[in-house]
Amino acid sequence: QVQLVESGGGLVQAGGSLRLSCAASRAIFNIDAMGWYRQAPGKQRELVAVKTSAGSTNYADSVKGRFTIDRDNARTRMYLQMDSLKPEDTAVYYCKADLRSRSYWGQGTQVTVSS
Repeated sequence: QVQLVESGGGLVQAGGSLRLSCAASRAIFNIDAMGWYRQAPGKQRELVAVKTSAGSTNYADSVKGRFTIDRDNARTRMYLQMDSLKPEDTAVYYCKADLRSRSYWGQGTQVTVSS
């Protein structure tokens, strides 16, 4: 089992940057996949980026070239560096961990990008 807590959200102007952090309650080096998802008002939750324990990454087309996911396997944290933010990136961002066929979610952190 693992508990996840996101931080780093906030209000930023378009073109700005934010760095989200996901703190896990245990070591993450053997967690199969860790990822970031987001949910905007009135929309379904969608994948933003995911990184496996082997190091492979996958990004949503809408964030490629602007967002970077990283996980510090030596510690207990995962990050999402978000650059060149756009108003359409406004959403609640969630951290997710897949471990032994179960998925664990954080409570989310709000990101608001003003135009």
